Amino acid sequence: IGTSIMNGDLPDPEFESYFKIGHKRHITNYLNINLTYNKYNLAFKDVYNEGFMSFDLNLELLFSPYKAFSPFISAGYGYNASNYFETTSDKVQAAAGFEFIVVDGVGLKLFGEYNYSFSDELDGIIAGESDDTFFRMGFGINLYFGGNKRKQRLWSKIDTVIKSNLVK
Repeated sequence: IGTSIMNGDLPDPEFESYFKIGHKRHITNYLNINLTYNKYNLAFKDVYNEGFMSFDLNLELLFSPYKAFSPFISAGYGYNASNYFETTSDKVQAAAGFEFIVVDGVGLKLFGEYNYSFSDELDGIIAGESDDTFFRMGFGINLYFGGNKRKQRLWSKIDTVIKSNLVK
């Protein structure tokens, strides 16, 4: 959950609601690919308030995957649509944040994300020289399922003093 804010053609943008749910799959311990569904509103004071959704595909790089606290960056492609798909556009996004693993399988995540829409119609007005952009910031919970068998396999392949100096 979090908030979104528009950077468009109108003055006085307002913070609005934002919700995200997704699935991530680790390629390596440092890199994962994730697919998310995002529901959010963009608003300008007393003029505009519209609901949107996006489907985003990102690559995420973890800087410290073996520690409880890990900063990350991500970037990817998204498909943006107003409610009921009245208007749609492609977009790209980039994010940065950190995750803190509180217990095995549960992480708390804080992030900020920049979105560049390949359309100047996101705010309902075609004006200015650039396409519309918006920011999303959020706090969430990551739940990790499985992975224990993979961890055990990795640990069993590591040579240790106990395995190399067997007591007879």
